[in-house]
Amino acid sequence: MTTETRKAYLLAAEQAVQLLATEGVARSWDEESVLPGMSVGGLAGHLARSVLQVEWFLDGPVAGAEPVSPVHYYARLAGTTVPGSSLNVGVRARGEETAAAGPAAVAEEAHAAWQRLADRLGKEPADRRVSVLHRPGEEMLLDGYLQTRCVELAVHLEDLALSVGTRCSAHEAALAIAVDVLVAAARERHGDQAVMHALARRERDAGQALRVL
Repeated sequence: MTTETRKAYLLAAEQAVQLLATEGVARSWDEESVLPGMSVGGLAGHLARSVLQVEWFLDGPVAGAEPVSPVHYYARLAGTTVPGSSLNVGVRARGEETAAAGPAAVAEEAHAAWQRLADRLGKEPADRRVSVLHRPGEEMLLDGYLQTRCVELAVHLEDLALSVGTRCSAHEAALAIAVDVLVAAARERHGDQAVMHALARRERDAGQALRVL
């Protein structure tokens, strides 16, 4: 699974850096994206962080805490559909912070990080851990974290593309990882009966059990 996860991540990350470098993204930087309350630049910054953060986290300190699984990483999230939740406020703030450098700088930085990761990830051991720097004291296995980045890339590649009037979907390998992680997170959050309703009896899906983000 290690090689497949890393390959899928790098393919989707390559798509992201290519999209970030397009004229349409730069031209629409200050406009509102398809995500209410988030500019195209802020969304681009958020997408870029799925490349940049991997490198930042690899370089962060590791203390040996019990690693969080990619499924629990999402299952525990609260306020995902509430624009004013602390979760979403933090996401927007970090995206805008990255976007402040401007479209050219963000695209260049993300591309450079992707190039370094394309070489570096193949050299990291299967048990490599990373620190989740915006959650002090929390750690994940590298490949578990890359699975969460496949989720983010799969979701936000399409968001950013639609925001600038084009279409882009993540590579099928990253999409498959994203679906597996999010369905497993839905099962952990809501239980199998609720997920079964969402899949087969939508009229009984009162809690939108498959909605994780």
